[in-house]
Amino acid sequence: MDYKGLSVAQFIMMSKEGDIDVSDFYGKLNVELRALQKKYNYFVTLVENTDVSVDKGTKLAGLPVSAKDCICTKGVQSTGGSRILEGYVPPFDATVIARAKKEGGVLVGKTVQDEFGFGTFSTNSAYGIPKNPHDASRSCGGSSGGAGGLTAALEMPHVAFGQSTGGSISCPSSFCGVVGLTPTYGRVSRYGLIDYANSLDKIGTIGKCVDDVRLLYDVASGYDPLDQTSIKDDDKRDGKFDMKGLKFGIPKEYFPSDMDASVRKVVLDAIDKMEALGAKVSECSLPHTKYSIPAYYIIAMAEASTNLAKYSGMRYGMEGNPMGAHFDEYFSDIRGKYLGDEVKRRIILGTYTRMAGYRDQYYLKAMKVRRLIIDDYKKAFKDFDALLSPTMPFVAPKFTEIEKLSPLECYNADILTGAPNLAGIPMLSLPCGTSKGMPVGLHVLSDHLREDVVLNVGREFEKAQ
Repeated sequence: MDYKGLSVAQFIMMSKEGDIDVSDFYGKLNVELRALQKKYNYFVTLVENTDVSVDKGTKLAGLPVSAKDCICTKGVQSTGGSRILEGYVPPFDATVIARAKKEGGVLVGKTVQDEFGFGTFSTNSAYGIPKNPHDASRSCGGSSGGAGGLTAALEMPHVAFGQSTGGSISCPSSFCGVVGLTPTYGRVSRYGLIDYANSLDKIGTIGKCVDDVRLLYDVASGYDPLDQTSIKDDDKRDGKFDMKGLKFGIPKEYFPSDMDASVRKVVLDAIDKMEALGAKVSECSLPHTKYSIPAYYIIAMAEASTNLAKYSGMRYGMEGNPMGAHFDEYFSDIRGKYLGDEVKRRIILGTYTRMAGYRDQYYLKAMKVRRLIIDDYKKAFKDFDALLSPTMPFVAPKFTEIEKLSPLECYNADILTGAPNLAGIPMLSLPCGTSKGMPVGLHVLSDHLREDVVLNVGREFEKAQ
């Protein structure tokens, strides 16, 4: 049987009815994944499944699931994309992995990412750079680049776990032409996640269509006592839905004058389709958007510098021979050897902003700005059910173009995803067309705990395509 082109829904239905030879399926899937790995480099660790049994009473019923390498997986190497954690094999599963396995999901591999999530283009990975399946000379996006690229390239059923701190699910989804859901902060457990920035990190899902990301999200979400930030509200409010009468806001700040003109046109055409479905569309303003990138990077780097302090060559990560060396020289040697340039840059900047005399000036001020950004969204959602914008202001760039960018220019690429991540609201990136032969993403944002809105809007938009 040829499984290419089989949807996730079809696979699960056939699996439950016993119409799929699971051994044959995974044999062919292993061949396909090896070929994609050789061509595009989507995995840090590829899991060869040779003996898979299916519980027909589960929601996933043997569905292949991949996980970003910062999500811990029992018995499978989990490095967060960093050499300092190379060889680390967790003795436990992250909550999302445990829940997926309980519902019949089968882990097929750990996908490539920017080291600890530090990047927009997955070019900061210690395990090679994933290539965009639409054009191998271009980026998959970051930092969940392997997850986005794999989902776009693999013609067999599969859903991916990604992770986002400042746009790391939406960006690769946009660049690769797939669907990415970043949930409300706290809606999906972070237990077992190798941290970047604790107050910003979220685990989400990436799939070929809205129903795929919704399926894995429904399995993974819900209160978890092992995560102190987990939300106890499990009301997903998913009742009758009708696009007619919904009000969509178009933030004027999310269509800057320097945006790629063709991307702007594709997104505005997509918004016209939303209006044709019966929604009411009008312009709105999020006035503190211009402060979102500096606020995001100050907060994220400060928290990252704290989280990464434990990788010092003593209790966590790679070790050396400390005998005869002063402790700070030993720590510097280990960190200098095994951490990448971007990680070192963010540790230094983050540590600086936390120093006595600078904490009030930078970190606490950034947290106050974050509050203003949240207030902007809360005010907007009093008038609108959702906000619509481009996911990224340009299509996936070529690696030769990325090489010419300064770190600051790379950071500014997150201008459309940084603010909603700061606010912790749910967001969905949908493929809505192409520009220069590459996918363009439409971003749907809604209020906290309103994943039902972004998912239902996304489904209706898909149906109209």
